[in-house]
Amino acid sequence: MSEKQQNSQEAFRDSLATVKSDGGRNWIFPKKVTGFFYRWRTWVSWLLLVILFAGPFLKIDGEPFLLLNVFERKFVIFGQVFWPQDTYILLFLLLILFVFIILFTVVFGRVFCGWICPQTLFMEMVFRKIEYWIEGDASQQRKLNAMPWNRKKISKKGVKFVIFSMVSLLIAHTVMAYLIGIEKTLETISHPPSENLAGFMGLLFFAGVFMLVFSLFREQVCTVVCPYGRLQGVLLDTNSINVTYDYVRGEPRGKINKRKTDAPPKGDCIDCTLCVQVCPTGIDIRNGVQMECVNCTACMDACDEVMEKVHRPKGLIRYASENSIKEGRQKLITPRVMGYSAVLILLIAAFVGLLMMRTELSATITRFRGMTYQERTDGQVSNLYEVTFINKTFEEQHVQIIAEDDRFRIEANDEGNWILEGQSKLEGRFFLVIEGADVRAINEKVTLLILQNGKEIDQISTNFMAPLPD
Repeated sequence: MSEKQQNSQEAFRDSLATVKSDGGRNWIFPKKVTGFFYRWRTWVSWLLLVILFAGPFLKIDGEPFLLLNVFERKFVIFGQVFWPQDTYILLFLLLILFVFIILFTVVFGRVFCGWICPQTLFMEMVFRKIEYWIEGDASQQRKLNAMPWNRKKISKKGVKFVIFSMVSLLIAHTVMAYLIGIEKTLETISHPPSENLAGFMGLLFFAGVFMLVFSLFREQVCTVVCPYGRLQGVLLDTNSINVTYDYVRGEPRGKINKRKTDAPPKGDCIDCTLCVQVCPTGIDIRNGVQMECVNCTACMDACDEVMEKVHRPKGLIRYASENSIKEGRQKLITPRVMGYSAVLILLIAAFVGLLMMRTELSATITRFRGMTYQERTDGQVSNLYEVTFINKTFEEQHVQIIAEDDRFRIEANDEGNWILEGQSKLEGRFFLVIEGADVRAINEKVTLLILQNGKEIDQISTNFMAPLPD
């Protein structure tokens, strides 16, 4: 093959299917698809949707199944509460997730995008189905978009807009429930917006974002915005499994011509272009692995249906690697896979170790901001402190603070004894008091002992400021 021919075949990589030559948006109207993989994707999608919308209502030992409360810096994962003091554990969890995604992508390509990704799930299995129901298949949608604004177009577009808005609001409420909890979400929506303007505006913002993404931005999220799609070019190699066109079997492609019996043999691809017509990102999978491909299997189902009709074997487009197409064998265990697997195992081991060493109760003590010391009329000197306790267990805990140096005493409600409910945070204040005559330094180090159910669990050093005695 000459260099000119090779450059011509690779020209598709210089442009996006969703962008016209003049830079304008090329709207994609994918044709309806049916088939084995689409049915399985639909069932998986319904299962994931049920889990997603039921998630805020699920509880484990009274705690949410999943809560990502960035406002109160409280995270609940599978019923386990993580606080800011557990940031290092969450970082390890994110590292494990990141390495797992890399390993999964190296082996199985972008299977996640086509089967589990929320963007694909909502776009193809919710909003697209609604659009098909209201506006019809691809050809009917093109015709509707091209016609002037008449009663038919206004009614169809209006109904679609209303339903899209309702679904976007439902998703926004669900996101809010994962951020602040289902109880606070129900409380927010049961009161007038004026009583919780911030929550109401946040709800409208999320609903507007989802409406914009699924009605206008659509596949651009996958091809332009999503960082995972951009990483695909770095992570994939010739052994990675993707939705792949078998060019060895399919080429040279050509229409079926039963009259010319003496024509040279052609490949199995009859060049019907159905694989392009059903693609939600508008690419031609026959050009090879592309960044825009989200492995949604639509082209696989469309091609299998055609192969069945022309009495040729299915699987012309299938899950396969470049090497398996070229050499006829699939190699999953490669040095890259073994390397990423080793890193993942080490991270998981470290994560388990951190969980085992995680303290049941943590305390943070800081001097009250903006204050120095207080001289009392009885000759005593006091400093005010703020304390934060976090109980990471499910049982009630009794906590006490005492000073290691007998010259100091704690002055607070309940004489420095606090009771913490399970999986809770408590914030309080206390005075550290000393006789003025016993002061030894203007800024003295003091060690405070933290007792949990009468047993010392931690020592915290702090500063105590006081004037020197005359």
